[in-house]
Amino acid sequence: MFKNFWGSQEQQNQPRPQEITTDSWYPPSVGSSPSSSRPATPGANTSTGFGPSRISDRPNTLSNVSPSEAASIIAVLKDKSVDELRKLLSDKEAYQNLLLSVEPVKTQNRVRDELRNETVQLARENLEKEPRIMELRNQCRIIRTTELATAQENLHELERKKEDTLKYYSPSSLVYRLQDAMNKTDEESEALHRQLLDGEIDLSAFLQKYKKMRYTYHKRALTHLAAKTSVTN
Repeated sequence: MFKNFWGSQEQQNQPRPQEITTDSWYPPSVGSSPSSSRPATPGANTSTGFGPSRISDRPNTLSNVSPSEAASIIAVLKDKSVDELRKLLSDKEAYQNLLLSVEPVKTQNRVRDELRNETVQLARENLEKEPRIMELRNQCRIIRTTELATAQENLHELERKKEDTLKYYSPSSLVYRLQDAMNKTDEESEALHRQLLDGEIDLSAFLQKYKKMRYTYHKRALTHLAAKTSVTN
């Protein structure tokens, strides 16, 4: 009886297997899993022989995993033995190898490598074009300091001529020049009339020239009146 009692007492006092701890390099969904004889069900509040389960205390870190990715991960882990699962929790290299064998990780690494290779290729192509870029930049600098200055000067001269032309043919300028031409013709006819009075020209020559001058004067006077009325309106 005592033997059985002490035997049972010793059996009760035997230390329990030490729980397998994980390092910080594991994801939260793996690193805090307890050791047990069979995989614990997520969300279960039951206790195992190796200590209470803490799965229910962890946040759901797989909420962003798609169903297809989760299925591929489950397919990799479902045939693993308990010892293999324990090794994954304690052996960093084994965990890393398993992680790299998962198809979504392979796809991600392949896409990353492709993007990196394309980036390197674009960088090389840009470096190859650098001499040509420098040459074009120097040409632009030469054009900007020499040819551009000449072209701007010519442009300013053309703009000045354009402004002068617009001013010359503006309605107000036309009216002014019609007034000036009309006054000039009137003065010429008056001068011709004084020549007749002074006997410097005969009558027949006077009439021919004077008639032509007065015709031009009245024509310009009518044109000036019409232009002035049009501008005023």
